[in-house]
Amino acid sequence: MRLASADDLKAAEGKAEYVSDWLEIDQSRINKFADATDDHQWIHVDVERAQKESPFGGPIAHGFLTLSLIPMWLGECVQVEQKMGVNYGANKIRLISPVRAGSKLRARFLPETVTDVDAGAVQVIWRVTIEQQGAQKPACVAEFITRHYF
Repeated sequence: MRLASADDLKAAEGKAEYVSDWLEIDQSRINKFADATDDHQWIHVDVERAQKESPFGGPIAHGFLTLSLIPMWLGECVQVEQKMGVNYGANKIRLISPVRAGSKLRARFLPETVTDVDAGAVQVIWRVTIEQQGAQKPACVAEFITRHYF
């Protein structure tokens, strides 16, 4: 979906929903995230031990890995024709269900509020639900905040 202006974002407020494609969260991605963040806890990177000892039945993705994919998914779903866009933060993050290696995730975005900020810019609070294929509960829910300068 293309949004060409602040008015387009305002028109989508509370109405439009955008859904990404499914993305597999494989062990290689989990290992790379562990290397990038120096978080090598065994429940993420030790496949054999996680299969034997973890209550999840195998290795799981870092919660912050799941969260870090939100900007990528938003960019996939919504192309905002802007001078500049920035991630401004997040509210009310909940990591509800573990994401096992090999799971497929997608994100569902709803622009909950769009407010004017700096000259010509708007701030959007997106309600994000990260769904796990075949699961009843989402992996994550969050309010993700962006600012868009036109």
